Amino acid sequence: MPSMRDIKRRKNSIQSTQQITKAMKLVSTVKLQRAKSRAERSHTYFEYMYQTVVNILERSGYMEHPYMKAGEGGKKAVIAITSNRGLAGGYNSNIAKLVDSQEWDKKDVVVYAIGKKGRDMLKRRGYEVLSDESEMINEPLFSDAQELCDKLLNDFSEGRISEIYLAYTHFRNTVSHVPTMLKLLPVNMQEAAEKSEIDATPESKALMNYEPEEVEALNMIIPKYVTSLIYGALVEAVASENGARMQAMDSATSNAEEMIGSLELQYNRARQGHITQELTEIIGGAEALSS
Repeated sequence: MPSMRDIKRRKNSIQSTQQITKAMKLVSTVKLQRAKSRAERSHTYFEYMYQTVVNILERSGYMEHPYMKAGEGGKKAVIAITSNRGLAGGYNSNIAKLVDSQEWDKKDVVVYAIGKKGRDMLKRRGYEVLSDESEMINEPLFSDAQELCDKLLNDFSEGRISEIYLAYTHFRNTVSHVPTMLKLLPVNMQEAAEKSEIDATPESKALMNYEPEEVEALNMIIPKYVTSLIYGALVEAVASENGARMQAMDSATSNAEEMIGSLELQYNRARQGHITQELTEIIGGAEALSS
């Protein structure tokens, strides 16, 4: 059995850790409230931008445009959104697992990393990190998403990448965060139609007409579409990160409370054993003197 001194030292150490986890939980809770409001405000725009563009492209028929077909020889690009800090449970590792679970050859994939944790995890798993935009996740701005979109579309147009995927954590509510993989370009019509919530009325199936030209229209629509989805994913990822960290710190605080209770019981037993031993020695010494 550990000595009373060891038990007390261990208890003090856990109490210090518990104070840190409590503080981190409070900070995450405050950040979550702000991030949650921001995510809820942008969610409708995020969803309807995706659905509207898919609906437009579905009604356009075949179009000869660089954004509408996968390039030849280029690699698949994955925008992996994680955090720059840990202590958030499985938040970061879930994105790395999601990317790793896809049926593709790692040699044919390049990563545009947003978040140091995901960047390091994917590097260790053998992926090539082509771009590191980790600072973007600290305070996501629409201009940041636009800058990344310009870089992606430039690489796509020049044939360095042939497909663009977005891996992020979808924020459902405070306790539910879902790792999600979304294909941005070229749009997968069958998959997109299944996700779309727009009513499939006969009018919605009429062919789309463009004015002045379809190429010029798509050159304006697609960058806004990609930028909006990246920004929406960033906002949801920040809310998910703080929600995951709040839950992790809450669990850590509860575990520390249980460990402190267990150590107090051990300490009391050790103290009782120590007192009993001292009394036995005193009684034994007194009997020896009297005899």
